Amino acid sequence: MACKTLYIASLNSGSNGNCYYVGNDTDAVLIDAGISCRETEKRMANIGLSMSKVRAVFISHEHSDHIKGLCTLASKYNLPVYITTGTLNGCRFMLRKDLIRPLQSNQSIQIEGLVVTSFLKIHDAAEPHSFVVSFSGINVGIFTDIGEPCPQLIHHFKQCHAAFLEANYDDDLLSRSAYPYFLKKRISGGRGHLSNQKALNLFTTYKPGFMSHLLLAHLSKDNNCPDLVKALFTAQADHTEVIVASRYAETPVYTISEQVAAHSF
Repeated sequence: MACKTLYIASLNSGSNGNCYYVGNDTDAVLIDAGISCRETEKRMANIGLSMSKVRAVFISHEHSDHIKGLCTLASKYNLPVYITTGTLNGCRFMLRKDLIRPLQSNQSIQIEGLVVTSFLKIHDAAEPHSFVVSFSGINVGIFTDIGEPCPQLIHHFKQCHAAFLEANYDDDLLSRSAYPYFLKKRISGGRGHLSNQKALNLFTTYKPGFMSHLLLAHLSKDNNCPDLVKALFTAQADHTEVIVASRYAETPVYTISEQVAAHSF
């Protein structure tokens, strides 16, 4: 039995709200708070997670599906919020000043036993960031809302024992959708979202042999299909378990361990 362990779950993933949990036995962080405080509490309780372990919230960017539950959640639990100045300025709310913590690129922040590393990503937002949460040599990446994989993303992906990775749209489904041309260009134009194929290329080219879990995240409701993308990745996953994070419900909790094969409970 391994003693070095991280527990991860998606509480919601999609354009209707994003929130991801990463923690060890005593401490945890949330990446984004794009669903209501009540829904966050309910979904965590559904899978045996406790808000009492959450020590901070990290915000990736200012789009509403990543922040709409933030003010209530942070205020209720007095949670520090790590957020860049550009992202904060882009938010249309007044977050309690005593809860705001500065966030910068290529910064590693100690949250009790966890270390959260931030780096810039390519997305159409003010100062969008991705994160890696680490504990005792175990690394979990949260890589969503990405227009293109940048060298920093590739560098961090190669070190992850598990990752939340965006697979937003299928190229053919997007091209045939009823979306207006400008929106299709926004999604696929290099500063929007990551397609299934681009995400798959990243996965197959740079996946480390020790990656136990891949959670496919931020799927489009209209331009993707969970069964399609799961089959696409599973066919090339080797020993990595592929999970599709839902836009309607929480996932199970997955146990990520450096020393033994991970499992869910």
